[in-house]
Formats: sequence, structure tokens, C-alpha cells
Amino acid sequence: MYNKFAKINQQRSDPIRQIYYTTKGSSDSIHMLYKHFLSKVTEKSLNAFYYACSYAKIDCSKFMNVTARLALQIIPEHLCNEPVFLCVDDTVIAKFGRKFENVSKLFDHAAHNGSNYLNGHCFVSLMLCVPVWKDNRIVYHSVPLGYHMWTKEISKLDLAADMLRSVMPELEQKHQVLLLFDSWYAKNALVCLVDEYKNLDIICNARYDSAIYDLPPAPTGKRGRPAKRGKRLSITEDFFLSAEKIGDYYVGIRKVLTNIFGDRYVYAYVTASNKTTGTRRLFFSTIAPEAIRMACAWQEKAPLNQTGREWMQYVPLFAYSFRWKIEISYYEQKTFWSLCSYMVRSKKGIETIINLINISYCAMKILPYKDETFSQYKGTSVQEFRFALSQQINQQIIFATFIKNVETTIKSNALVKAVKSALSSFGYHG
Repeated sequence: MYNKFAKINQQRSDPIRQIYYTTKGSSDSIHMLYKHFLSKVTEKSLNAFYYACSYAKIDCSKFMNVTARLALQIIPEHLCNEPVFLCVDDTVIAKFGRKFENVSKLFDHAAHNGSNYLNGHCFVSLMLCVPVWKDNRIVYHSVPLGYHMWTKEISKLDLAADMLRSVMPELEQKHQVLLLFDSWYAKNALVCLVDEYKNLDIICNARYDSAIYDLPPAPTGKRGRPAKRGKRLSITEDFFLSAEKIGDYYVGIRKVLTNIFGDRYVYAYVTASNKTTGTRRLFFSTIAPEAIRMACAWQEKAPLNQTGREWMQYVPLFAYSFRWKIEISYYEQKTFWSLCSYMVRSKKGIETIINLINISYCAMKILPYKDETFSQYKGTSVQEFRFALSQQINQQIIFATFIKNVETTIKSNALVKAVKSALSSFGYHG
């Protein structure tokens, strides 16, 4: 076993194999990124990059606006009237020790450490989903816009609201923006944004015990102030589920009033996998089903592409499934993009490096749609495109180094290393 690990360490330190590990894996720290890539393209020292992360005047909200602007540009002209989706959620990153700024004990239902609590940071993030054309179908392409670290000074709801207010000016030209989030975010601090932007509507999950009421009764003609609400409704007794499954669930729908949205009428959806047993889930939509201008028949996935006249009332519920894309983004960035491997300690430095990682991830998602040179990578995994692109970049660096040493005074050692690196990139490891 010792010999096995010794061999791996020897391979990683071997200059001939550095390019292989740089392109195949991801950089676990600024130090590794500098060693394998940055030192080859710049004369700046390693400390300059640490200093830039922690002390440079970088506004991460500007990253979100630029990314949103680029994402909107990849929408084909014939799909410009399709709605776009914004997804809000948060994720937890475990960190060992207490030397990181704002690290705290956090609840994580997905923790695999024998407890639902872990030591780490919590980040609130915002994702934009835009329609693109693929194989004669409409596919929604997801682009995470940015991250903000949660601290005890400001709530996650306020962080999410600030991020939305920052990016919404970029979406003013869109006729429909649908905001998706789970039951934790279904609170007034976030849902109030519907009143601030005319083109914004919300489709969200809510707690099953949320207070919902029937519409106000008709005036009786009697003296006194008329009732503003009807009777309080129960999701188990007052919603009639569909006779057959709509997709994977039986669904009941009703126009209601609720404490969460105040005096605004909303559509409540109740879903159940079994009519008689099992739990029921509650969803709200501030937009009427017929007001969503979505070409359902051209959508890539079911049940949206199976929506006929009978299922049109369920479109907001089907659209909520796009929120799952933010979970996929978390998985990819944590597994393949070293989102959890930061070693800087200050809050500003951590937010900067997290958002820089996110920019790299977004670039790999947007570039195939912006540049025809890389159009063959549309629809492929982000990791596959990153690997192919990093190989090309490293080959350019190798040959640029080779030519630089040949044109100046020939140094045998530098020349030999460059040739070996070039051969290694083409698969020769002799």
C-alpha cells in the first residue's frame, strides 16, 4: 500500500505528467492551480493570487449580472418569448477546524457523518435557466449566477432577495420570469418581490400546514364589513384529486388566499402519490396556468411535452421541476470543480474564490452556444468540455514555451522538459 501511494506522489511531482493531472482532475487549491497552470502563463508570484482573493476590490454581484447577460444572449431568436426561470437555494460545505471565518455548526439533512449537523459554511445561490434549441426540441440550459456566504448578521432570505434585486434589471426585457424555490424560502421577505417587478411570478413549494383560505364569499347585502377571506381550507379534505395520475402524482388545484401572499390570489396545488394514504405536498403559483406562454409540445421532457388541453391547468406544477437543476449544479461543482476545497480563511477571500470557480463553470456551459468553434460540445457534460479545452490550452502553453526557448538562448534542460511535456500530452509516457 505504501508503494502504491509513493508511486502516485511521484507521478504527481513528475513534470512530464503535470499536464495530465491538471486536465483530468481539478485544482484543489490556489497553490496547485498556480503550480500546474498559472506559473506557466504569468510572472506574478503565488502570494499575489492569495492577496487578490482576500483584498482586491471585487464586487461579486457584477459577476452575476455579466453571467446573466451572456446567458440571455444564447437564447435563439425564435425562442425569445419563452419564459426564463430563476432558482434560489442554499448549500452547505463542510470544513474542518475553526480557523475559517464565519464557520459554524449547521444542519444538513444530507450529511453522511452519522449526524444531521456538520461544521462548515452555508452559501445561498441563484441560478438562471434559459431556453435553447436542441434536436428540434426546447431544452432549458441552466447557468448558476453566483454565491453569497450566509452569516448570522443577515438571513438567507435577505441574501436571496438582494441577489434577485441585483440581477432583475438584466431581465427587464423578458416578458416572463418565473422564480422557483422550496418551502424554506416561501416567506414574505422573498415573495414580496412579486410586487416589485411586473414580469416576475413565483412557483414554489410550501409547508403542508400553511394557512390557506377559500375566496371571499359573495356580498350578502347585510350591514357590516364584508369578509376578506372564506373558510380555512385543509389540503386533505378540501382538495379533490384528479381521477388519474398527472405525471407521477394525483393533483388537486384550487384558487385560494394565503397568509404568505397576503391579498394576492394564488393557485394552490396539492399532490399525492396515493389518494388514500401517504403524505401530500403543497405548491403555490402566483401566475395563472393560461398566462404562462410556454410551447409545451416542443419541450424536451415529460410531462410538459404531453400537456394537452386537459392538462394545461397543471403547467405551473410541471414547470416547478426545473428547480432540480440547481441541485445538479451543486453536485457537479462539488464533485468535479473543487467547490469544497478552498483553503483561504477570510469571508471575502472565500466568496471570491467560490465565485471564480463558478465563473469557470459557467464559461464551460455558455461557450459552446456562443462560439461555433465549440458547437460540437453542446449537450455534452461540462466536465467533458473542460477536459477537451484544457488539453488544447496546455498544448498551446507547451509549444509557446518551446518556441520561446528556441528563439532565445537555447537551454538544454528547458528544451528537454518542453519536448517531454509535448510528447506526454499526446499520450507518450516513456
